[in-house]
Amino acid sequence: MTQTHYYQVANHTFSLEFPDSERVVDEMEQYSSFSVSPTNEIVFSIRIVQKEEFPILNDITVELHQDDDGSQILAGHAAGLPYFEFQLWGRCAARMLTNKQYTEATVLLVDEPLFGINNAIMVLYALSTASKQTALFHSSVVSHHGHGYMFLGKSGTGKSTHSSLWLKHIEGCHLVNDDNPVVRRLPDGFYVFGSPWSGKTPCYRNVSFPIGGIVQLSQAPYNKIERLRPLAAYAALVPSISGKRWDKDIAEGLHETENMMAGEIPVWHLECLPNEEAAHVCQQAVER
Repeated sequence: MTQTHYYQVANHTFSLEFPDSERVVDEMEQYSSFSVSPTNEIVFSIRIVQKEEFPILNDITVELHQDDDGSQILAGHAAGLPYFEFQLWGRCAARMLTNKQYTEATVLLVDEPLFGINNAIMVLYALSTASKQTALFHSSVVSHHGHGYMFLGKSGTGKSTHSSLWLKHIEGCHLVNDDNPVVRRLPDGFYVFGSPWSGKTPCYRNVSFPIGGIVQLSQAPYNKIERLRPLAAYAALVPSISGKRWDKDIAEGLHETENMMAGEIPVWHLECLPNEEAAHVCQQAVER
């Protein structure tokens, strides 16, 4: 017997099917505010299976090995289909085999099941929505006066630190997501959405805001902000968006979204110190 749960992130609905014996679903509290009623209109489905149900794969080809602070994603092909393996400190947490459209997946949880299922869902979400003017970002996001403001940068640049400065020094500011928000273009423009994935900060809010501005951060011994022209804005967006860019269809979908964002949303570059002045310099520019 199995149980199926439905969730919606940025208005995209997906389903997860678990064996009745699988207890990881009880640990998925971060998804509770994203739970929705059953529907046939889903962008992807994941089926969690037992070891004996997962295909035996002897011809795995790895095309990408991504390492981020102890967690690894191996992406490639097996049996002619997209294959992914999610590792934590070198130990396999989960294995995933999908169809070529990234709309159906079979997942085997091996070790650290919550880590494994989180990564499987995030990867499939990013790939299945790439053609739908949707992008999963590596970003920290705050809201202020009804708009969302996204902070981008390499790991260690200070995205979370800058968000915390806004939260501390700018009245009426709230954290939307601290690691993996979703951006989607709706009929009236681009919105940033909270998600069930927020890195080390437990912020799983099912909220959305029209994007007021995007800020690329870099460390400096001073605080200075300037608005980027569309070409530079495009270049600032690309490294922060998750996707399988060697897949032509995925790459084209992301390019379309990135191109529209660079043309429609103000993108800024903030060279800054981790201090109160940096937050005010940034806020005054992006809300001008």
